[in-house]
Amino acid sequence: MLRAATRMAPITVDEIPTLSLLYKLNKIDPSPLGPLNNATAAHNGQIGIIRGDITTLAVDAIVNAANKSLLGGGGVDGAIHRAAGPGLVAECRTLDGCDTGSSKITNAYKLPAKKVIHTVGPIYNSLYQQRCEAALRGCYQSALQLAVQNELKTIAFSAISTGIYGYPSPAAARIACSTAKDFLNGEDGDKLDRIIFVTFEEKDVNAYNRILPSDTSSEPEDPTEEQLLEAEATANQLPSVPENDPSDSEHYQKKQKQEDTD
Repeated sequence: MLRAATRMAPITVDEIPTLSLLYKLNKIDPSPLGPLNNATAAHNGQIGIIRGDITTLAVDAIVNAANKSLLGGGGVDGAIHRAAGPGLVAECRTLDGCDTGSSKITNAYKLPAKKVIHTVGPIYNSLYQQRCEAALRGCYQSALQLAVQNELKTIAFSAISTGIYGYPSPAAARIACSTAKDFLNGEDGDKLDRIIFVTFEEKDVNAYNRILPSDTSSEPEDPTEEQLLEAEATANQLPSVPENDPSDSEHYQKKQKQEDTD
């Protein structure tokens, strides 16, 4: 008899470490070049990062790295559609696709998240670097705006365009982090409780580990002993993450042939 596939228990927002917690625990190494001039600790409590499966996150919205059809594909796109069930693709068929650099929102169906925001990243081309950067920034901006418009408080992003679309992970991470920080500094920034970056492949993990310390700074004051004990207790309850690159059968392998053109 076939066994039903086992899925990880949903991961709540409280189980995802913020930059504030990671700095307190010395889990973020300072950038060797130092922080950028505009780096700040102001929003460290609103930004979280985790390595794992985005389909297991119990947040208000997860952001899917979709193609223009919105009908599912490979990598994280396929993983989200499989986990959500047929209701997701049925709703996506009513949306008439999505342009590159834009986002659309649906229900999440069988996922633990409340909503799925589908965004279409650019296919990277070094000859059109500025166009690609503007489109990728538009993905993050439009997704954040949709979250606020729908009164969603917590949003988790997969790594947009860094798979088969070929966007270099360090450059993509820089755009993701700077766009998130700009949004939090804007007039709608206080309408979001948490922006979470979800990584899985080693190249994206390494990119965010390098970029975040240069875009943010550590807490301005030394934490008290009580704060350290509280942070350590929270850290001990955090879910474990994969230590190796995903195998061929894992969700996030980008095997799909390139379907869209920018």
